[in-house]
Amino acid sequence: MLTLEQLEAAILTLSSDEFQQLKKWLFDVDYQRWDEQLEQDIANGKLEGLAEEAIAEFKAGHCRQI
Repeated sequence: MLTLEQLEAAILTLSSDEFQQLKKWLFDVDYQRWDEQLEQDIANGKLEGLAEEAIAEFKAGHCRQI
């Protein structure tokens, strides 16, 4: 496996097109991991408190249309 320093050096040798492809791939992987973490947090009930707070604020009229 490559070290981080080796990866960084290899990235610096990429063409502009290759760099753009790598950047898109990294963003896609990051978004996928974020989605997975969010779904796990939802399944574990970690967002229940926030949802209850938002619903209470809405019912109390502490919201405005945007």
